Amino acid sequence: MSLSDLGAAALRRLDPEDAHGWAITALKTLPLPRARADDPILATRIAGLDLSNPVGLAAGLDKNAEALRGLSRLGFGFIECGSVTPLAQAGNPRPRLFRLSEDRAVINRMGFNNRGLEAFAAGLADRPPGVVVGGNLGANKDTEDKAADYVADLQRLDGLADYFTVNISSPNTPGLRALQGREALDDLLGRVAEARGADGGRAPVFLKIAPDLTSAEVGMIVEAALAHGIDALIVSNTTLERPGLTSPDAGQSGGLSGAPLKPLALAALRAAAEAAAGRLPLIGVGGIASGEDAYARIRAGAAAIQIYSALVYEGPGLVGRIKRDLAARLRADGFASTFEASRAGR
Repeated sequence: MSLSDLGAAALRRLDPEDAHGWAITALKTLPLPRARADDPILATRIAGLDLSNPVGLAAGLDKNAEALRGLSRLGFGFIECGSVTPLAQAGNPRPRLFRLSEDRAVINRMGFNNRGLEAFAAGLADRPPGVVVGGNLGANKDTEDKAADYVADLQRLDGLADYFTVNISSPNTPGLRALQGREALDDLLGRVAEARGADGGRAPVFLKIAPDLTSAEVGMIVEAALAHGIDALIVSNTTLERPGLTSPDAGQSGGLSGAPLKPLALAALRAAAEAAAGRLPLIGVGGIASGEDAYARIRAGAAAIQIYSALVYEGPGLVGRIKRDLAARLRADGFASTFEASRAGR
């Protein structure tokens, strides 16, 4: 076990939110060694972004884009920060983060706690070179016109991130998931497209959706995304379902992530892949904790994957283990790249 994985094990003994704070401090201050160079077979391209490997960090760990120097040394192919909202907000009252060890899961009802756009912009402006960084965009809890918040996010951060993710699928901000309906979605994405054309620059814009959708709803979102020039779909966010949990905190409200989310997120990805039919790149996320899990998402149509909750239980060494296993699986099945494996899975 590496020193960083030992540190992750020690953090698991702390209150979950306190542990998160200490992890961010460590990533900001410790002289972490740089991960070894990636196997060339892992190189891929999504929405015009060249990635040395398809294993990304999902949003939620670095909410304020303050730990990018440490995160850039862990071997991710891309890093997503946020969610950020135009105005700083405290989020929901504590406790709001729960570690479900028996289920290898996490429940959170953080509520988009962050320091706001200006602090986020400063963090992005100071990011290290050579790492692909995305900004996950959200809306303030009390904003009536939530679409306007996404436009404000996009315009303020223009030129500071390699891509942006419009997050309309967090279950912890009232009314946010209603933006996944077609009328509201058309309004939002139309305004985002207009902002990109005016002041929003040409950085790719992704859309992150919930796993708690029917195949028909996923198909509708795919068509709306295509109609408005969205560059990729991230499938999926946390779930409100509670499938077979045994941990004492299983009844806590909020979004569930980790191992129990895996079948729901995989089903949503397959629905999106069927609807997209190769017209829209997909990023798979939710319950991925091994190279086998990552490979399953790629064979289901994902161009790349993201992890987060599994790092709580497996430590940062998980990134390297997934990459090594993924490279071995690609070669064993005769694929020259993750792109080829993704296309063959459809």
